[in-house]
Amino acid sequence: MELRPEQLAAQPASQPLLPVYLVAGPETLHVLEAADAVRARARAEGAEREVFDGDGRDPDWDAVSASFNAPGLFASRRLLELRLPGGKPGKAGAEVISRFCEDPPGDVTLLIVAGDWSKAHQGKWVDAVSRRGAVAIAWALKPHELPGWIDRRLRGRGLRATPEAVQGLAERVEGNLLAAAQEIDKLALLAPEGPLDVEAMQSLVADAARYDVFRLVEATLSGQAALVRRMLAGLRAEGEQVAGLMPMVTRELLRAAALARAQARGANLAAEMKSQGLWEARQAPFKRALQRHATALRWNRFAAYASRIARAAKGRGAGEPGQLLERLLLAIAGPAPATRLLAGGGR
Repeated sequence: MELRPEQLAAQPASQPLLPVYLVAGPETLHVLEAADAVRARARAEGAEREVFDGDGRDPDWDAVSASFNAPGLFASRRLLELRLPGGKPGKAGAEVISRFCEDPPGDVTLLIVAGDWSKAHQGKWVDAVSRRGAVAIAWALKPHELPGWIDRRLRGRGLRATPEAVQGLAERVEGNLLAAAQEIDKLALLAPEGPLDVEAMQSLVADAARYDVFRLVEATLSGQAALVRRMLAGLRAEGEQVAGLMPMVTRELLRAAALARAQARGANLAAEMKSQGLWEARQAPFKRALQRHATALRWNRFAAYASRIARAAKGRGAGEPGQLLERLLLAIAGPAPATRLLAGGGR
């Protein structure tokens, strides 16, 4: 069967598990929540969980296949989670999954989680999953769909907001559902009784004046070095820890590297950005950054330097994290020669 990720996430923990689930798509929040719902139901049934991770390499399909019929060590029921970031198991993997769907063991549920997804990923193995279990694809929301999604999310948390306030929050998060969900979680804790109007929403939701990490990354990519300095000073004044900033910074650097690779092979950059979930409002900073730093090699070096900062922020590497972060962001915000600020820089 085919379900929307929200339908899968809304199923109660008491509902019996199906033999197999495929949860995939570019909308990370919906993938996370739908997969978490399956995991919660497995826990409710006392299932033992085993994970096979295909991040950057093919899983050991022989080991995956053997696990289907192996007895559980600590529980009578098992959840086998197969992570396929690229969404393609290859010929061997497709055969293993299809065989499982033909005759699934009664004590095993297979959960397949993928981030990348398109119509090109469809295949016989997906059809086999759909016949035996459930397929939930989390497609990216279109811009006009976001206000409705935010309104439903607010109502789900017991909140009400005027259409103008909902639109204001939609503009604030610019299509980032994870950011929207975080803001709504904060509103659930802080909002007074009664409907939220624009003024109340603006007073409760972080805006540009708080120098949050989303705006910091945007200013960096846009080449606004002076603004980057002010934002970093604001974050330090608020006591924001560098370790908390690095996941978002690193993610956007890796995204820029992927876009640089696409640009180098002559792909349609606007289409590539859309495929990565970058709405039109968020594309301009990346375009400006790619004009200054055109090669994937440079972006990979930026990302490697970000990893160094993350280690330093956790006390596992040398250097003062705040100074290292400022050095990195100013190098990105500056013209190409600025990359020489970084160890091992280059064009």
